[in-house]
Amino acid sequence: MNLITRIPDTNGKERVVIIGGGFAGLELAKKIDQKKYQIVLIDKNNYYQFQPLFYQVASSGLEPSSITYPHRKSFQRSKNFHFRMCKAQEVLPKENILRTNIGDIPYDKLIISTGCDTNYFGNDKLREDTFPLKSVSESLLLRNRILLSFEEALSAKNEDELKETLTFVIVGGGATGVELAGALADMRSSILPKDYPEIDFDKMEIHLIDASPRILSSMSEKASTSATNALIKRNIILHQNISVKSYNRPEVELSNEEKIISRNVFWVAGVKPNSLNGLAETAYHSRGRILVNKLNQVNGYNDIFAIGDTAILITEENPKGHPQVAQVAIQMAKNLARNLNNFSDEKEYVPFVYHDRGSLATIGRNAAVADLGRFRFGGRFAWWLWLWVHILSIIGMRNRIAVFIDWVWNYLNYDVSLRLLIKPKANKMYEEQ
Repeated sequence: MNLITRIPDTNGKERVVIIGGGFAGLELAKKIDQKKYQIVLIDKNNYYQFQPLFYQVASSGLEPSSITYPHRKSFQRSKNFHFRMCKAQEVLPKENILRTNIGDIPYDKLIISTGCDTNYFGNDKLREDTFPLKSVSESLLLRNRILLSFEEALSAKNEDELKETLTFVIVGGGATGVELAGALADMRSSILPKDYPEIDFDKMEIHLIDASPRILSSMSEKASTSATNALIKRNIILHQNISVKSYNRPEVELSNEEKIISRNVFWVAGVKPNSLNGLAETAYHSRGRILVNKLNQVNGYNDIFAIGDTAILITEENPKGHPQVAQVAIQMAKNLARNLNNFSDEKEYVPFVYHDRGSLATIGRNAAVADLGRFRFGGRFAWWLWLWVHILSIIGMRNRIAVFIDWVWNYLNYDVSLRLLIKPKANKMYEEQ
């Protein structure tokens, strides 16, 4: 056993180890009573990422620093909180040990909040040739690809090559796909012609492909219809109830045998849970999510819990589990923190019950859709509501102000000067240990 010796002694408190600092993990770490527990948060990054705005970084609407926040800064005043940047490799339930790439961490209670990654549905070729959008680093890579396309268009040798560089294919009709398509359409109409006056942007095509019969399928039909109309108005080409069969660059083959020629294929079509080695097979659902009870205990374990996208709670009311969205993750974290805080007081546990507070999605400037209980609407008011909800959800006052300034400046001037094509230099210091 290779214990991490530099984590301080618990001083008689139970140690709670949290894997993953996303919506669920960070919320849990904030809500746990540190007078009763020592908290150890581990994450492969040393910062929190606000996932709903990845597409804004990718489309040069926001700086990456505006939607990230250092984990250590969030807990500067917390004496019983410790952060380690590492990767969880395996759990040893019998020994109450979590094995990581920097050593082993003993735990009293283990919380798995590892979230999800991009799902390519078994097609490894798509993993190699398309661009996902599940992290800030991937957002920057996608931003580089978008900007590089226009630079390549300026030196295209013929019309076929020009078409390859000016055609953008977005696979996935959920909120991320719709919002990215809308952002690209806004860039095409108001920003790119000023940056690249030599290019005829009437030749730029934006394709949105979705295997579902309607986009934003998790929202109401009214929201879906409104979003569809807004995208069509922005000259986005929709392919609904159609999937991607293969992609052999630059040819995208669809399930209806149609072919699209493009160098720019952005894959936001699905997610798969990030699981953890060491748990019994009975702990997993058929789709890879971790089975939990109403107290978020992993099936078969009393001291291991799972929350957020990687967890699935199956009940009579929700036979397919809850949606993999931020609100579910946050509410699971709050409920689990309440139960953990009550353990030593021997109070009755509170079973998890999800309260749907509605959904919002933006399609572009002055266009969004909202499902808020009985109230379902779209247009300018929904767009302003979307803006304020996201500003208030961002961590850090500096970040909120930065996002607000960028959005106001963009709204007034139809431009934000963040279109920087910055290529990282390869260096051995970033290699895995």
